[in-house]
Amino acid sequence: MPRYEFRCRACGDTFEVNRPMARAGESASCPQGHADTVKLLSTIAITGRGGGVSGGPPAPTGGGCCGGGCGC
Repeated sequence: MPRYEFRCRACGDTFEVNRPMARAGESASCPQGHADTVKLLSTIAITGRGGGVSGGPPAPTGGGCCGGGCGC
């Protein structure tokens, strides 16, 4: 189940709420009981043994001038 992060505007507490994606847009009360909260934009990190960013060959740079094709 997705986890959403909120911050209370009244007390400044940051907290998380687990809920289905269908309820992602609903507001949440802070653990202190305040209703004035805002949903934070959270980032995710995906780790594992898959073909990640590091360890592979450099990405090709496209053609054209200054894109690696003309050598300038």
